[in-house]
Amino acid sequence: QVQLVESGGGLVQAGGSLRLSCAASGRTFSSYGMGWFRQAPGKEREFVAAISWSGGSTYYGDSVKGRFTISRDNAKNTVYLQMNSLEPEDTAVYSCAATQTYVAVTQYEYTYWGQGTQVTVSS
Repeated sequence: QVQLVESGGGLVQAGGSLRLSCAASGRTFSSYGMGWFRQAPGKEREFVAAISWSGGSTYYGDSVKGRFTISRDNAKNTVYLQMNSLEPEDTAVYSCAATQTYVAVTQYEYTYWGQGTQVTVSS
């Protein structure tokens, strides 16, 4: 079992930066691939970023490439999402997720989800 809790969301101006954290509890955190997804009102959930067990492989959604960076610290059981050059279109609820697959880029491959944290980017 894995429990995930996101933090770091809030209100930020366009062009600004924000760092999200996802704290995991449960055994063998390092055995899980981790990902970030987001969902805006009235829209489907969208893939944002993913990172493999060891952190050696990362993937990003087209809309955030070059602006967001995913990382993990297995010693702290935490995954991060550094968000730079934020745009109003980035406004959404951001959720982290864990998969027992090495790394995954679709929501269907994830089995554990956090409650989500709101990110609002003002124009």
